Amino acid sequence: MSWLILTFAAKKFLPVANAAGFTHLLLFMSSNDKLAVIADGAPREESFSVERLLDAFAGDPRIVKAAELLKSGEKQRVIFKGLMGSSASLTAAAIHKLVPSVHLVVLSDKESAVYFCNDLENLLGETDENFHRRRVLFYPTSYKKPYEPEKTDNSNVLMRTEVLKRISTRAKETIVVTYPEALTEKVINRRYLEKATLKLKRGETVDLDFIYDLLDEYGFVRTDFVVEPGQFTLRGGIIDVFSFTNDNPYRIEFTGDEVESLRTFDPVTQRSIDKLDHITIVPNVQDRALVETRETFLDFLPAGTVLWLHDTGFAADRIASEFEKAQAAFDALPGTIQHLEPGELFTDRETFLRQITGFSIVEFGRHSFFQPTSETDLAITPQPSFNKNFDLFLAELRKNMETGTRNILLADSPKQVERIYTILDDLEKSHPEDAQLDFVCINLSLHEGFVSRESGMACYTDHQLFDRYHKFRLKESFGGKQALTLKEMYDLKPGDYITHIDHGVGRFDGLEKINNNGKWQEAIRIIYQNDDLLYISIHALHRISKYSGKEGHVPSMDRLGSNAWNKLKAKTKARVKDIARDLIKLYAERRATKGFAYTPDTYLQHELEASFIYEDTPDQVKSTIDVKRDMEADHPMDRLICGDVGFGKTEIAIRAAFKAVADSKQVAVLVPTTVLAVQHFKTFAERLKNLPCRVDYINRFKSTQQQNTTLKELEEGKIDILIGTHRILSADVKFKDLGLMIIDEEQKFGVAAKEKLKKMRVNVDTLILTATPIPRTLQFSMMGARDMSIINTAPPNRYPVQTEVHVFNEEILRDAVSYELARGGQVFFVNNRIQNLMDLAAIVKKLVPDARVGVGHGQMEGHQLEKVMLGFVEGEFDVLVSTTIVEAGLDIPNANTIIINDAHHYGLSDLHQLRGRVGRSNRKAFCYLLAPPLSVLSDEARKRLRAIEEFADIGSGFNIAMRDLDIRGAGNILGAEQSGFITEIGFEMYQKILDEAMHELKLAEYSELYQDEIETEFVRECQIETDLEILIPDNYISNITERLSLYKELDSLETEEALLGFQEKLIDRFGPVPPETQELLNAIRLRRLAKTIGMEKLILKNQLMTGHFLSNEASPYYQSEVFTAVLKYVQTHTNSCRMKEGSGKLTITFQKVTSIKDALKVLRDFKIEEPDNIK
Repeated sequence: MSWLILTFAAKKFLPVANAAGFTHLLLFMSSNDKLAVIADGAPREESFSVERLLDAFAGDPRIVKAAELLKSGEKQRVIFKGLMGSSASLTAAAIHKLVPSVHLVVLSDKESAVYFCNDLENLLGETDENFHRRRVLFYPTSYKKPYEPEKTDNSNVLMRTEVLKRISTRAKETIVVTYPEALTEKVINRRYLEKATLKLKRGETVDLDFIYDLLDEYGFVRTDFVVEPGQFTLRGGIIDVFSFTNDNPYRIEFTGDEVESLRTFDPVTQRSIDKLDHITIVPNVQDRALVETRETFLDFLPAGTVLWLHDTGFAADRIASEFEKAQAAFDALPGTIQHLEPGELFTDRETFLRQITGFSIVEFGRHSFFQPTSETDLAITPQPSFNKNFDLFLAELRKNMETGTRNILLADSPKQVERIYTILDDLEKSHPEDAQLDFVCINLSLHEGFVSRESGMACYTDHQLFDRYHKFRLKESFGGKQALTLKEMYDLKPGDYITHIDHGVGRFDGLEKINNNGKWQEAIRIIYQNDDLLYISIHALHRISKYSGKEGHVPSMDRLGSNAWNKLKAKTKARVKDIARDLIKLYAERRATKGFAYTPDTYLQHELEASFIYEDTPDQVKSTIDVKRDMEADHPMDRLICGDVGFGKTEIAIRAAFKAVADSKQVAVLVPTTVLAVQHFKTFAERLKNLPCRVDYINRFKSTQQQNTTLKELEEGKIDILIGTHRILSADVKFKDLGLMIIDEEQKFGVAAKEKLKKMRVNVDTLILTATPIPRTLQFSMMGARDMSIINTAPPNRYPVQTEVHVFNEEILRDAVSYELARGGQVFFVNNRIQNLMDLAAIVKKLVPDARVGVGHGQMEGHQLEKVMLGFVEGEFDVLVSTTIVEAGLDIPNANTIIINDAHHYGLSDLHQLRGRVGRSNRKAFCYLLAPPLSVLSDEARKRLRAIEEFADIGSGFNIAMRDLDIRGAGNILGAEQSGFITEIGFEMYQKILDEAMHELKLAEYSELYQDEIETEFVRECQIETDLEILIPDNYISNITERLSLYKELDSLETEEALLGFQEKLIDRFGPVPPETQELLNAIRLRRLAKTIGMEKLILKNQLMTGHFLSNEASPYYQSEVFTAVLKYVQTHTNSCRMKEGSGKLTITFQKVTSIKDALKVLRDFKIEEPDNIK
């Protein structure tokens, strides 16, 4: 009996069946734990872990012998031959374990260095470790091009400085991974580094001004918020500083001149992470402008360092060519600025070759450079390619079992471990005559598998097995910077347009201090038409929102007191209700209909899902589960899946389609264009090629005879999945047993097609896909009307698209096109003016004569345009020169370069959508933005181009910044008229109105359908008016924008837990909370309590507190237990409170209420249970 033992990252119990069908309880462990498994009373071997894999290498006599030589103290020349795949990183980790000194590993290029570094981090369990606990460090170049200081990469400078500091202070047991270009750059000398280092300990006494002056002298820049290295800020007794030697910035808190606490904090949330006893602050010692003697990185290394060289000759050549590049760049510099000579900043080939001889060297590539003192051939072979063929893989595993080679499977995630287990278990059941499989599966991510017959082990990685791209992880530029740019977009600044729910669109004019009965309060000043002024309290912040309409649209301001705004609001609400009613009716009908309930997944389904070339994102996993759950239920599915281009919607559709086919049902896939039909056919056919499933398509490019054959086979049930345009809805298209309808971009179909669909869909499962991003908030509002799944994140192992901004230049154009064609790819060339498309096509033809160029634009005849597009999909053209029509969903995995001409004319979202057309396969993709020199562009355009160049990852928080996309999305889903409303009233206010409309419908017209959802709350909102001093004082937080942002955040908090978290955040960032701010926090609690009691308004003025109860006399509130409790209280407290009714309003008044704290105490005496949520 053979066991499958899994190691997991999360600790939990799960029953696992072994191959013989017995079920035992196994503990899933982190990869470093060990566990003895007892099966049928007999103790089995301990679970195989990462540790044991490392020990196997560290115990190999050949590796032990090499380690002994390296320990001897003499300069050794050890050569390892036959190290394939990730066996090289395993060997390095094993030798590091045996020889604990500094090891410098030099790979041939940056990419292989990062993969090697990731392998070591995973083997030593350091993926999430803080820098100061890490043993594996990466050492990159600090620049993108020599002598272009603006092109230095701050995150790289940080990594370089981290390495220098580590080596100069505590070098023991460190592995530094690098590549030749990084070694070319010289570093500052040790003496200067020591002089420029500031060390601080908890409890020591230091003058605050001294630190301020020192940071200033070191070139640190003072900012409002610290988000990247080289910045600092001072607030009262707190200094935040981002040193160049730590992943996160430091927060230093003083009491007087004593250092009271040292913490690291997250630059995105600005919250503390870790408490420390001592810290080291180092400035940017990589700065080229420093006039200090420099030395090579090799000079910096301590004696006894072991150098690992993958290819010494190649590394020396690369260093020589980098030096030549620097020399050429230096010669081309204008003479106006004094620069250091290349010899002072860079090292050359001869110096490098001379210096490395001073260390022990391990060469582990194919070519050796030195005369060896020891040469070992480990005879390891790379992991064979199985092309997703599991029978081949099974045969390999059995062959290994016969030769006594141990099978070890390495999976990137616990989910993948599970899938591999399921697939192999099911495959084994389908071959009962064969011997049972013997293998172990570890949750460990290595770059490449290998087979070592001599050591008796074969390691197979799951991404190679399933042909998936394995993405490396490298600390790129700072997320904090990105978070702040997004924060800037949301923060209100004076001059911004805002919308008030009662008064309409006005202009924000800042915060103003107002004297109210001798107490100072802060209010928001809004200017309306004719310069009318409106002051609103900080407690009413939730009633205003920043106006966000289409990019560049300026709204018209409303007039205070006019009825126009109320009319527009009512009209918007009425139309929203009409749309919602249609959706809700359909939803109710479907819930009442019986449908087909599908059976649970088969092993073929698991195999299909495991072979997806990207890792599933959490959103994708959730959407897949939702779809399957709907399909297995007994009423018809109607689910909408929204997600940006390339986020994996089609993959979910393929999984659903195959699930239907596995239950002998047919699937119809409806797409808006002929070109998309062919594309989807290719995608579906490719993904399902090894599975028992037949896919076909129908469109007008097929001859009548071909179409008739397809229709006949469809009716006979020989075709499982049919893909097509609205032709599928024709009367002559008959399915034998239709089970699932997949509709891509439903909003692009006409009214007639939609009517036909409605009839077809009553009892057939329906899955609708849309690339129109629906904002989360909008989705919540529509939740009651439709089942939705939102995919908000891109696959984690999709290549980021390398984005570069250039001036239009024939050389760049030629290189970009030639490079893509040389690797067998295709190129999009986007130009939005039809007039010069032909000229551009001619330029491409002239520059790259071999290229086959196609031209497409929206003014061509439909048939002709489709022909061009189809030709490109089929690979008949290499370059497609077109207008932005490519944005509309062309998905060509083979096109991995896009060139966008006049990029400065496009909005952010358009650039993002266009760039999303490439990088759809597991190949590196390029996006070239051609624009005039940055110096002549407007600020806006320059910012846009810089942003798109910096945020290279798709889904890198980009959508957050794309309000115009959200608006376009809402317009598509809810109709063009709604898009017009949004433009008039602003997106966020539109969401508030939509929410209100849905709430009213659920409460009034559809209360039976939403019985469970109708809340027992009687009051939706309670307003507070007061003359007490409750605010955030200037001397606590001086930055006005930040104060406003905190007021806004506080106003939106919903739970007591969130309120306490907010208070902690204030203490952490700004120090102890002042009394007036504490009262502000209590005011939020008071608002919640008053709302629960049934008050719509609460006024605290002149030591009196007056509560106004619900104005709707017919409300069920007046028959509720809550109101009974209020009456009881009034009867027993006649001295302290008075209740009265006048002009249709019921109020209650309390005397001698001098603070918010008093007010809270009074209302808590009502003994009405406070809800968890504050709102």
